[in-house]
Amino acid sequence: MFHKTAPRSRLGSGLYTAELIYHNSVRAVRKSHGNAFMAIATNVLQTVIFVLAFYFMFVILGIRGAAIRGDFLVYIMTGVFLFMTHTKTLSAVVGSEGPASPMMQHAPMNTAIAIASAMVSSLYIQVLSLFVILFVYDVAFNPFVLQEIHDPMGCMAMLLLSWFSGAAIGLVLLAAKPWAPTAVGIVSTVYQRVNMIASGKMFVANTMPGYMLAMFDWNPLFHTIDQARGHAFVNYNPRNSDWEYALWVSIVLIMVGLMGEFYTRKHASASWSARR
Repeated sequence: MFHKTAPRSRLGSGLYTAELIYHNSVRAVRKSHGNAFMAIATNVLQTVIFVLAFYFMFVILGIRGAAIRGDFLVYIMTGVFLFMTHTKTLSAVVGSEGPASPMMQHAPMNTAIAIASAMVSSLYIQVLSLFVILFVYDVAFNPFVLQEIHDPMGCMAMLLLSWFSGAAIGLVLLAAKPWAPTAVGIVSTVYQRVNMIASGKMFVANTMPGYMLAMFDWNPLFHTIDQARGHAFVNYNPRNSDWEYALWVSIVLIMVGLMGEFYTRKHASASWSARR
């Protein structure tokens, strides 16, 4: 009540905001379990199960030969990791605290910090899962897997672009959530389920006919997954996808989401959900 706040420089304000994002990101990571290690291990285990499920599905259905020539598990991981990063980030951003959340009653907290924390925590978990699975696969099964990846930095860039596009779509849904929470929940769920197929993680874009490409190339995740496989495999040159499309669509959606979130923050009220 009687605390006096001293004015900060731009650097001080930036460091203070970064500290708030860090602490809220830690809270977001470990909120699923009281033990921080178990919270991270649970998320890593989900990714491992997803990778193994797709691996055995390809083997059982006998469509392993349709993959790109090279390490088959790398082919699976380039699709699964980018899909998981995109989907988890979208869910985290949509589920972050809105303007009417009780967390916003604390003076340093605001919606920008909540959104940034959701993005950072989701990226942290997915990148950690990526390194854990690659380390175990490299040590226990294929000691040359890291050497077989043609351009690791290019693959990481596509992972970050998938993360960015998921955050952009999630931000648009978050801005609309206070106005129509039920509809936004349905749209978010449908989009994530559709992406099981529409992301193209089970297909090679260069082998798809034109009429099928028209059903996939609207999706930014489809482009990032195909481009990531182009960076991962030296003998695959993606010609039916473009990472710039995913980048520009994500930037446009981020701008739309920021404008919508600013408008919603000025008008949202806790009483909107009183009747629900």
